[in-house]
Amino acid sequence: MKNEEVFLPLGPLAIEKDVIKKLPPKFASHYKVMPIAFKDGVLTVAMRDPLNVEIIDEISLAVDVPIHPVSASEKDILETIRKYYGVGAETIEHMMGTVRSIQKREEIEQIDEIDSEASIAKFLNQILFEAYRDRSTDIHIEPFENVLHIRYRIDGLLYDAKVPQNIWHFKDSINSRIKILSNLNIAEKRIPQDGRFKVRIQEVELDLRVSFLPTLYGESVVIRLLNTTRLLSLEELGLQTKDIHFLEQLIKKPHGIIFLTGPTGSGKTTTLYSGLSRINTEHTKIITIEDPIEYQLKGITQIQINPKVGVTFANGLRSMLRHDPDIMMVGEVRDKETAEIAIQVALTGHLIFSTLHTNDAASGITRLLDMGVEPYLITSTVECFIAQRLIRKICPDCKESKEVNGAVTYYGKGCGHCHMTGYKEREGIYEFLLMTEEIRQLIMQRQTASVIKEKAVAQGMKTLSEAGWEKVKAGITTPEEILRVTKEEAS
Repeated sequence: MKNEEVFLPLGPLAIEKDVIKKLPPKFASHYKVMPIAFKDGVLTVAMRDPLNVEIIDEISLAVDVPIHPVSASEKDILETIRKYYGVGAETIEHMMGTVRSIQKREEIEQIDEIDSEASIAKFLNQILFEAYRDRSTDIHIEPFENVLHIRYRIDGLLYDAKVPQNIWHFKDSINSRIKILSNLNIAEKRIPQDGRFKVRIQEVELDLRVSFLPTLYGESVVIRLLNTTRLLSLEELGLQTKDIHFLEQLIKKPHGIIFLTGPTGSGKTTTLYSGLSRINTEHTKIITIEDPIEYQLKGITQIQINPKVGVTFANGLRSMLRHDPDIMMVGEVRDKETAEIAIQVALTGHLIFSTLHTNDAASGITRLLDMGVEPYLITSTVECFIAQRLIRKICPDCKESKEVNGAVTYYGKGCGHCHMTGYKEREGIYEFLLMTEEIRQLIMQRQTASVIKEKAVAQGMKTLSEAGWEKVKAGITTPEEILRVTKEEAS
């Protein structure tokens, strides 16, 4: 008979809190074991090797109850420890012991504080590693009354990070550690501070943007994780083949302005970077001015704005012209001065990429008009307004089909790979408003965004909603996701 290992799956189990409390986190992490049940005075413990009598005896001695071992995979055990004990639970427990030691023996405070600081560094590393592993774009560290919340933004939505409750005692130490790494003022807690630092995780270099904000219960921190070595191609962004060909024609024009529009977090800058990398050659001089610089692009001159010393988008644009560029990117057009300078630069034979914060492509036109830009300047320089959104894709590991009203749609059932959401990773949907002669006439008449959009649709423009429903038909996302993402357009 073939001898095969039979593991107990831990994922479906709902383990009670009283059972978790039976075994300290340092024992669970050190021995890679997980308590799963307590009945009739016996603690059932999942472990990789249930025949390891030495470990069983040590655990039994620690908890002072008999142990019943069952077999489980090491991967399952580690995931369950993280799920129930929280990230860095053994580190927090060690620091709590250090705090108690300081309270009892004040004469060794300095040594213990050094040891505690090392543990804070370890705990922060664990948080950063888990955030990277879970594909997080942001980490939110939020203090409230007697509690510290840590949340990860994954695929555009926030999820609680499972952390020990007593982490609240170390919120100031965690903040100080982040400030040290970011070269910020540790003593200053009354005003907002922004900084950055870099880490390397599994051969991947991450650029971390840090922002501190004073609140009622302490400083709230947001850390943005940027993969400086990973730049998506136009294909990976979710653009269809015909849209890629159309965009390639736009970005190869000798002059004019291309605007990307959408709310914060819709992926505008990523699309601009991908477009720039497509036309970045040794024969082309490309300069960008950004706030902040999100990706470091090889062979492209990038400028970070700094209003404190007079480096604004408008002033930076003027200076960039003296460096003989072929193509320029302006991170965002925020005011009339920047818009008019960008237009003047385009009129002199340069190609400009930029962004606007509007809900759809047609609203980009009215935003420029509202800023005070003359209609003839818009019609003579702007080549295209491109609106975009990011949609969550159905998790490939739990993807299933269902029939609704005779039509087959797909959805994610929810699994460990997607945090039980049914979605994993994102891609874009796009709306291209090309400056045709009819559209230019409407702009000269200062028509509303709805009138301009209606004309563009009549000329064949595919709206964000229509682009989204094409993704539904292709089995990439769900109807619910498209309705969630494009609700602003419908309102």
